[in-house]
Amino acid sequence: HSELQLTTEPIDEQRLAASRSLDGGSGAVITFLGVVRGVEGEQHIGGLGYEAFELMARHQFEKIFLAAAHRWPIDSLRLVHRLGPVRVNEPSLWVEVIAPHRGEAFAACQFVIDEMKRLVPIWKRVIPS
Repeated sequence: HSELQLTTEPIDEQRLAASRSLDGGSGAVITFLGVVRGVEGEQHIGGLGYEAFELMARHQFEKIFLAAAHRWPIDSLRLVHRLGPVRVNEPSLWVEVIAPHRGEAFAACQFVIDEMKRLVPIWKRVIPS
């Protein structure tokens, strides 16, 4: 099972956790929260604005999710990426991987994030402070 959300709404970790579905074989739940830093390069910023070519982004995420599921026994993979303006200290990315074991869950989570940065057409622009 995989789920993707590209949204302009704030990421609600509590709601996402409450909607988590576990089965008896799940032994690890890994979540990652990417938060906007207050510095980009050497410039202090107020936030980042995210834009996406959504149709292609969805296609690339689907390919990444399939590749991860092919490599590791994943029970569930969910990803939420913010679009539009995201202020400093607000989350722009949330990833959850549920798998039988922690090593598989950590590896799959790292893979998904690395491949997202490499392949998915989502761009960021600096919002001045």
